[in-house]
Amino acid sequence: MSEVKINAEPRTEFGKGGARRTRRAGKVPAVLYGHGEKPKHIALPAREFAAAIRHGGINQLFNIEITDGTSALALPKAIQRHPIRETLEHVDLLIVRRGEKVTVEVPVQLVGEAAPGTLVVLEHNTLTVTADATRLPEHLEVSIEGLEAGSHVTAGQVPLPEGSELSADPELVVAVISVPTAEEPAAPAEGAEGEEAAETAEATAPVEESA
Repeated sequence: MSEVKINAEPRTEFGKGGARRTRRAGKVPAVLYGHGEKPKHIALPAREFAAAIRHGGINQLFNIEITDGTSALALPKAIQRHPIRETLEHVDLLIVRRGEKVTVEVPVQLVGEAAPGTLVVLEHNTLTVTADATRLPEHLEVSIEGLEAGSHVTAGQVPLPEGSELSADPELVVAVISVPTAEEPAAPAEGAEGEEAAETAEATAPVEESA
Protein backbone atom coordinates (compact mmCIF):
# COMPACT_ATOMS: atom_id res chain seq x y z
CA MET A 1 0.00 0.00 0.00
CA SER A 2 1.39 3.39 -0.97
CA GLU A 3 1.72 6.04 1.71
CA VAL A 4 -0.25 9.29 1.61
CA LYS A 5 1.44 12.57 2.51
CA ILE A 6 -0.74 14.80 4.66
CA ASN A 7 0.00 18.09 6.39
CA ALA A 8 -0.91 18.68 10.02
CA GLU A 9 -0.51 21.37 12.63
CA PRO A 10 0.09 21.21 16.39
CA ARG A 11 -3.10 21.45 18.46
CA THR A 12 -2.99 23.72 21.49
CA GLU A 13 -6.68 23.73 22.46
CA PHE A 14 -8.04 20.73 24.34
CA GLY A 15 -11.34 19.62 25.81
CA LYS A 16 -14.74 19.54 24.13
CA GLY A 17 -14.72 23.22 23.29
CA GLY A 18 -11.34 23.08 21.63
CA ALA A 19 -12.30 19.95 19.68
CA ARG A 20 -15.48 21.61 18.40
CA ARG A 21 -13.54 24.67 17.22
CA THR A 22 -11.03 22.41 15.47
CA ARG A 23 -13.80 20.57 13.64
CA ARG A 24 -15.57 23.83 12.69
CA ALA A 25 -12.29 24.87 11.04
CA GLY A 26 -12.49 21.82 8.77
CA LYS A 27 -9.95 19.79 10.71
CA VAL A 28 -10.13 16.66 12.85
CA PRO A 29 -8.44 16.41 16.28
CA ALA A 30 -5.84 13.66 16.41
CA VAL A 31 -3.14 12.28 18.68
CA LEU A 32 0.13 10.81 17.38
CA TYR A 33 1.94 8.33 19.60
CA GLY A 34 4.18 5.25 19.70
CA HIS A 35 7.81 4.09 19.91
CA GLY A 36 8.17 5.61 23.35
CA GLU A 37 7.62 9.15 22.09
CA LYS A 38 5.51 11.64 24.01
CA PRO A 39 2.00 11.79 22.50
CA LYS A 40 1.64 14.73 20.14
CA HIS A 41 -1.73 16.42 19.68
CA ILE A 42 -2.31 17.55 16.10
CA ALA A 43 -5.08 18.68 13.76
CA LEU A 44 -5.53 16.98 10.37
CA PRO A 45 -7.41 18.31 7.33
CA ALA A 46 -10.68 16.41 7.64
CA ARG A 47 -11.54 16.10 3.93
CA GLU A 48 -8.08 14.93 2.88
CA PHE A 49 -7.87 12.40 5.69
CA ALA A 50 -11.39 11.04 5.02
CA ALA A 51 -10.67 10.76 1.27
CA ALA A 52 -7.45 8.82 1.95
CA ILE A 53 -9.28 6.37 4.22
CA ARG A 54 -12.04 5.85 1.66
CA HIS A 55 -9.48 5.13 -1.04
CA GLY A 56 -6.85 3.16 0.90
CA GLY A 57 -8.92 1.55 3.63
CA ILE A 58 -8.62 1.39 7.40
CA ASN A 59 -4.88 0.58 7.28
CA GLN A 60 -3.82 3.47 5.07
CA LEU A 61 -0.24 4.52 5.80
CA PHE A 62 0.28 8.26 6.29
CA ASN A 63 3.42 10.36 6.02
CA ILE A 64 2.46 13.20 8.35
CA GLU A 65 4.28 16.51 7.88
CA ILE A 66 3.71 18.78 10.88
CA THR A 67 4.16 22.55 10.66
CA ASP A 68 6.57 22.48 13.62
CA GLY A 69 9.13 20.84 11.32
CA THR A 70 8.65 17.24 12.48
CA SER A 71 7.25 14.31 10.52
CA ALA A 72 6.20 10.73 11.13
CA LEU A 73 4.93 7.61 9.41
CA ALA A 74 1.70 6.52 11.08
CA LEU A 75 -1.24 4.16 10.82
CA PRO A 76 -4.79 4.87 12.03
CA LYS A 77 -5.23 3.01 15.32
CA ALA A 78 -8.74 4.23 16.17
CA ILE A 79 -11.19 6.46 14.29
CA GLN A 80 -14.16 7.97 16.09
CA ARG A 81 -17.13 9.14 14.03
CA HIS A 82 -20.29 11.05 14.86
CA PRO A 83 -23.04 8.43 15.49
CA ILE A 84 -25.52 10.14 13.15
CA ARG A 85 -23.63 12.36 10.69
CA GLU A 86 -20.70 9.89 10.36
CA THR A 87 -18.26 12.82 10.33
CA LEU A 88 -14.80 12.37 11.82
CA GLU A 89 -14.64 13.24 15.52
CA HIS A 90 -11.16 12.09 16.59
CA VAL A 91 -8.27 9.97 15.29
CA ASP A 92 -5.56 8.01 17.09
CA LEU A 93 -2.43 7.54 14.98
CA LEU A 94 0.28 4.96 15.74
CA ILE A 95 3.85 5.85 14.76
CA VAL A 96 5.59 3.11 12.73
CA ARG A 97 9.02 2.62 11.18
CA ARG A 98 9.94 1.42 7.71
CA GLY A 99 10.59 -2.32 7.79
CA GLU A 100 8.73 -2.72 11.07
CA LYS A 101 6.24 -5.57 11.40
CA VAL A 102 2.80 -4.59 12.68
CA THR A 103 -0.35 -6.58 13.40
CA VAL A 104 -3.60 -5.19 12.01
CA GLU A 105 -7.15 -6.18 11.11
CA VAL A 106 -7.54 -6.52 7.33
CA PRO A 107 -10.99 -6.45 5.66
CA VAL A 108 -12.22 -9.64 3.97
CA GLN A 109 -13.92 -9.59 0.57
CA LEU A 110 -15.85 -12.52 -0.92
CA VAL A 111 -15.21 -13.22 -4.60
CA GLY A 112 -16.91 -15.63 -7.00
CA GLU A 113 -20.32 -17.29 -6.87
CA ALA A 114 -21.30 -20.25 -4.71
CA ALA A 115 -23.46 -23.06 -6.11
CA PRO A 116 -26.95 -21.97 -7.22
CA GLY A 117 -29.60 -21.97 -4.50
CA THR A 118 -27.13 -21.61 -1.64
CA LEU A 119 -26.83 -18.95 1.03
CA VAL A 120 -23.42 -17.43 1.82
CA VAL A 121 -22.78 -16.06 5.31
CA LEU A 122 -19.64 -14.04 6.05
CA GLU A 123 -18.84 -14.96 9.66
CA HIS A 124 -15.84 -12.60 10.02
CA ASN A 125 -15.36 -9.47 7.92
CA THR A 126 -11.73 -8.96 9.00
CA LEU A 127 -8.73 -11.16 9.73
CA THR A 128 -5.72 -10.40 11.92
CA VAL A 129 -2.54 -10.25 9.83
CA THR A 130 1.09 -9.34 10.56
CA ALA A 131 3.07 -7.61 7.82
CA ASP A 132 5.56 -4.84 7.06
CA ALA A 133 4.02 -1.49 8.02
CA THR A 134 4.71 -0.16 4.52
CA ARG A 135 3.26 -3.22 2.75
CA LEU A 136 -0.05 -3.86 4.45
CA PRO A 137 -2.73 -5.46 2.24
CA GLU A 138 -5.82 -3.33 1.59
CA HIS A 139 -8.05 -6.41 1.75
CA LEU A 140 -8.02 -10.21 1.59
CA GLU A 141 -9.99 -12.07 -1.07
CA VAL A 142 -11.91 -15.18 -0.07
CA SER A 143 -13.05 -17.30 -3.01
CA ILE A 144 -16.42 -19.04 -2.72
CA GLU A 145 -16.59 -19.97 -6.40
CA GLY A 146 -18.70 -23.12 -6.91
CA LEU A 147 -18.85 -24.06 -3.23
CA GLU A 148 -21.76 -26.35 -2.36
CA ALA A 149 -24.06 -26.20 0.66
CA GLY A 150 -22.29 -27.48 3.77
CA SER A 151 -18.94 -26.02 2.73
CA HIS A 152 -16.99 -23.43 4.68
CA VAL A 153 -13.78 -21.44 4.35
CA THR A 154 -11.34 -21.11 7.25
CA ALA A 155 -8.77 -18.38 7.89
CA GLY A 156 -5.97 -20.82 7.06
CA GLN A 157 -7.42 -21.25 3.55
CA VAL A 158 -7.34 -17.53 2.74
CA PRO A 159 -4.45 -16.62 0.39
CA LEU A 160 -2.14 -13.97 1.86
CA PRO A 161 0.10 -11.53 -0.04
CA GLU A 162 3.83 -12.20 0.01
CA GLY A 163 5.34 -11.02 3.28
CA SER A 164 2.09 -11.26 5.23
CA GLU A 165 1.47 -13.79 8.00
CA LEU A 166 -1.82 -14.90 9.48
CA SER A 167 -2.12 -14.00 13.18
CA ALA A 168 -5.67 -15.31 13.58
CA ASP A 169 -6.55 -18.92 14.41
CA PRO A 170 -6.18 -20.90 11.13
CA GLU A 171 -9.32 -22.87 12.05
CA LEU A 172 -11.42 -19.70 12.39
CA VAL A 173 -14.44 -20.02 10.08
CA VAL A 174 -14.60 -17.03 7.75
CA ALA A 175 -17.52 -17.94 5.46
CA VAL A 176 -20.23 -20.61 5.51
CA ILE A 177 -22.29 -21.90 2.57
CA SER A 178 -25.70 -23.31 3.44
CA VAL A 179 -29.20 -23.89 2.07
CA PRO A 180 -31.65 -21.08 2.87
CA THR A 181 -34.66 -22.16 4.91
CA ALA A 182 -38.11 -20.84 4.11
CA GLU A 183 -39.57 -18.75 6.89
CA GLU A 184 -42.76 -20.15 8.37
CA PRO A 185 -45.72 -17.76 8.43
CA ALA A 186 -45.99 -16.05 11.76
CA ALA A 187 -48.81 -17.35 13.97
CA PRO A 188 -51.54 -14.82 14.77
CA ALA A 189 -51.18 -13.15 18.13
CA GLU A 190 -53.24 -14.65 20.94
CA GLY A 191 -56.78 -13.36 20.77
CA ALA A 192 -56.19 -11.66 17.41
CA GLU A 193 -59.14 -13.40 15.71
CA GLY A 194 -61.48 -12.44 18.51
CA GLU A 195 -60.30 -8.85 18.44
CA GLU A 196 -60.73 -8.71 14.67
CA ALA A 197 -64.27 -10.06 14.95
CA ALA A 198 -65.11 -7.54 17.64
CA GLU A 199 -63.75 -4.68 15.52
CA THR A 200 -65.81 -5.88 12.52
CA ALA A 201 -68.98 -6.11 14.60
CA GLU A 202 -68.37 -2.66 16.06
CA ALA A 203 -67.82 -1.18 12.60
CA THR A 204 -71.03 -2.65 11.16
CA ALA A 205 -73.32 -2.11 14.15
CA PRO A 206 -76.08 0.54 13.66
CA VAL A 207 -75.38 3.87 15.31
CA GLU A 208 -78.01 4.97 17.80
CA GLU A 209 -78.92 8.60 17.55
CA SER A 210 -79.76 10.46 20.71
CA ALA A 211 -83.09 12.19 20.86
